Amino acid sequence: MGPVGCILASHFSDAGVEVAVCDLDKMKVNLIKSEGVRLDGVITKKTTFKNIFSSVAEFNSFNPDLIIVSVKTTHLPSLVNEISKLNNSSPGVMCAMNGIDVEQMISSVLGEARTFRMVINFAGNLNAPNQVKVTFFNPPNYIASVDDSRMDEANEIAALLNSVALESKVISSFELLKRVWEKTILNSSLSALCAVGRMTISEAMSNSDTIELVEQIIEEAVEVAAAEKIKFDDDFIRKCLRYLTKAGNHFPSLAVDLLNNRPTEIDYMNGKIVEYGRKHYIRTSLNLTFTNMVKAMSQKNQATAIQTAKSAITKNGFFIKPDSGVPGIIPKECFLGVDLGSAYTKFTVIDDKENILFQTALKTLNRDRISVKHVVTSLKSEFPIRYIGATGYGRKHFADADIVKTELNCAALGVSKYFSGSKNIIDIGGEDIKIIKCDSENHIENFYLNDKCAAGTGSFITEVAERADIRIEDMSDLAMKSTFAKELNSFCTVFAKTEIMSWLFEGLPVENIARGIYISITNRVSKLRVDPNVPIYLIGGVIAHHPFLKNLMQEKYKKDIGVVDKPQYIVSLGAALTALNFYSLNRRKIEAGEIVSVEQESS
Repeated sequence: MGPVGCILASHFSDAGVEVAVCDLDKMKVNLIKSEGVRLDGVITKKTTFKNIFSSVAEFNSFNPDLIIVSVKTTHLPSLVNEISKLNNSSPGVMCAMNGIDVEQMISSVLGEARTFRMVINFAGNLNAPNQVKVTFFNPPNYIASVDDSRMDEANEIAALLNSVALESKVISSFELLKRVWEKTILNSSLSALCAVGRMTISEAMSNSDTIELVEQIIEEAVEVAAAEKIKFDDDFIRKCLRYLTKAGNHFPSLAVDLLNNRPTEIDYMNGKIVEYGRKHYIRTSLNLTFTNMVKAMSQKNQATAIQTAKSAITKNGFFIKPDSGVPGIIPKECFLGVDLGSAYTKFTVIDDKENILFQTALKTLNRDRISVKHVVTSLKSEFPIRYIGATGYGRKHFADADIVKTELNCAALGVSKYFSGSKNIIDIGGEDIKIIKCDSENHIENFYLNDKCAAGTGSFITEVAERADIRIEDMSDLAMKSTFAKELNSFCTVFAKTEIMSWLFEGLPVENIARGIYISITNRVSKLRVDPNVPIYLIGGVIAHHPFLKNLMQEKYKKDIGVVDKPQYIVSLGAALTALNFYSLNRRKIEAGEIVSVEQESS
């Protein structure tokens, strides 16, 4: 139920047929159950569904006439295997996906007679799991039975979509090949380029140098298609470029996957052009270049994810990513901590032995409008949550909380789980900086806050880095390459931006600018009171994304400084531990209903 699935499900429902939708993401399923599916943009609809499933096996109760598959190619083999296990082996299976030869992954298991292919000429982006911004529709879509044996059904499918203005045309299996190649060439011309360059389609098509690259990628693909006996009109390349200029200001799905560290479909796009080119001894240099670049970037992302998972397993016993499900047996009692920060809201679920089961975060003022309520509802459906602790800026407005406590207390409790005894905790957040001094019993002895200005915080870094045109994820690596020793003179964000501009005009390298920003933050933190005689630990989202700060702070304080594992989640962990501790001490009263909710604000 990505953009294509949502768009098709909504239109088939409007056409008057009974539609079931299926997605493995429980959060998405809950949203569709409560709110339906909403389309905005060039197509506007809101549709609710009666049949909403979270596994393919549930289709047995629905007994479909047609199954529409709209998934990533990396998920298709396992999905087809699940479909093959259904009690009814007669429903047609229509592949509504991008890429060359993807329908063969279905027909090789289920047979050509059951397989349909749809070439999609619309696109959209998910604004939320159940909300799609439809960015363009260049009709018609094309539908075919891959062996032409079920043309009557293909015509029926097209008639349904045409009745609700999603114009679609039935074609033969021979023309299908041409239309698949045509669409894949269009996708391949920009998808990898946008992914590597981090550009939207309209951004790429507004640059003459980029357009030249696009044209050459298309020329290579057209030559390969001709060798496969697929002929296009003489003005095909010009038509492609005209089509792409109308495609809208959105990221292609392959670019979205790469940017979000997910596997891409490059093997079935530019990779297929390279594969068929080798078959005919045709050089496809640009397609090969972008295929290998995307693969290299994907492998780097995967290696990073594996390392993160390994460190989490070492530290916590086991760690559950948001989309991975729960291995083994779920404990009978779980506790949720919610840290409602100024920039992000963090969630941590633990069991009664303090093991971390789940952690995730979403933007506090989320542009996708995924509310905290939906996340909590999903977590309650996955884990037996007994008690919920809340902390952070928005804690007093969080109605689901059973116990509320300050982020100072939760930070101290979270850090003390791993590092007991006297310590300084430096928490650099989105809008403030906190110094927390704990005594030998892990109790808060004192604390200090920066003034009301957000200088030196996450928002400060984001704004000045944006002015310097430095990507946040690159800042630490850039700063490590520099020996620059100058800081920003002003902590006011407005004046700091002006100073950054003067550095740029002076021709200062970006690595020096990155280091200069970090030096300013380090000096800002050092003005707050830190006890030099006890250990120092760093927490918060800033240190999670800017590890080079630790190096500068060690130089400043002339001692080793620790960074807590998953520092952005440590306060939500403290909130979960608060919930567990209070529940354990007051179990009888809570279960008897004598304690409904508790607010504990003091240190």
